[in-house]
Amino acid sequence: MKNNKFQAIYQELAKKLEEKELRVGEKLPSEHELMVQYHTSRETIRKALNLLAQNGYIQKVRGKGSIVLDRARFDFPISGLVSFKELAKKMGKSWVTKVHELNVVKPSDVLRESLGAEELWKVVRSRQVDGERIILDTDYFQTRHVPLLTEEIAEQSIYEHLENELGLSISFADKEVTVEEANPLDRELLDLNGLSHVVVVKSLVHLDDASPFQFTESRHRLDKFRFVDFARRMK
Repeated sequence: MKNNKFQAIYQELAKKLEEKELRVGEKLPSEHELMVQYHTSRETIRKALNLLAQNGYIQKVRGKGSIVLDRARFDFPISGLVSFKELAKKMGKSWVTKVHELNVVKPSDVLRESLGAEELWKVVRSRQVDGERIILDTDYFQTRHVPLLTEEIAEQSIYEHLENELGLSISFADKEVTVEEANPLDRELLDLNGLSHVVVVKSLVHLDDASPFQFTESRHRLDKFRFVDFARRMK
């Protein structure tokens, strides 16, 4: 029974969180306070807290303790291609896009090799959902495919413009997902709420003729997204 004590503590705390006895963003009692409350060791409390973190109830933040998370996260499809506007509308959330940079730039060597262009549109946008800035997108588009971009287009949906106005057929993307330490721009333009890392999705997007035309780096607040996919075992 003793070996299962951390599971019983986990279940009791999880029930309290599901019943919203603690609100999103509030702190759990400290490890010491929980040790006293449950008459148990620090190791047992840490096991229970680790289980809460693994199941998306809390996020351990250095110097702040265990913060209650919003379990109603955005399901972000790793394999799919979906715009931020489409994602926010699907979740029924209010959303705002703010454009921080929009200009034509010379590509780095890496971008030149990936996109095969000497000039690219660079667009930097923060994405706000229900009053919190939770995504920072940096996009590069080939100017030969996208001759004109305006702040108004970028504030709404660039994909809508590309598909509906320019008639481009966006087909597929090669994606890479990593967790990285937040950089100075993340800390400036995102509401990180003490979180030290972000989820980074890098995508090389292709048209239906298989030609690459866009590279994007999308940096997500890690407590707001659940990255999902469908996998089938192949023999």
